[in-house]
Amino acid sequence: MAGKNDLLQAAKEARARAYAPYSDFHVGAAVLGASGGVYSGCNVENASFGLTSCAERNAIFAMVAAGETEIREILVIGESEEFLPPCGACRQVIAEFAAVPTVVHMCNRRGECRDTTVGELVPFIFHLKK
Repeated sequence: MAGKNDLLQAAKEARARAYAPYSDFHVGAAVLGASGGVYSGCNVENASFGLTSCAERNAIFAMVAAGETEIREILVIGESEEFLPPCGACRQVIAEFAAVPTVVHMCNRRGECRDTTVGELVPFIFHLKK
């Protein structure tokens, strides 16, 4: 099964392909699905800023498009010195597909990571699942 280093490599490769002509801030993400598959995504900006899509959501949507609906682990890496946490919208999408104890790796541009859980990022998760 893929591990943290595999996720980091996939996220770095995705970050290199980010489309960020407005912010010049490139982000990559990688998701480990329940099957062991790794799915990556990058941020894609748009001149109409509200249409921009984050790396985390793009990685999750790639996982879903491949037929998986369970996140086992997720990693996000940006270009700053700070550890990059998912935005609020991404936190909600992560919570839709991940259990509360699922590990979220938040990494800086050098690949150093701070780990947390979905439950710590979203303490009051909104769910409609029955």
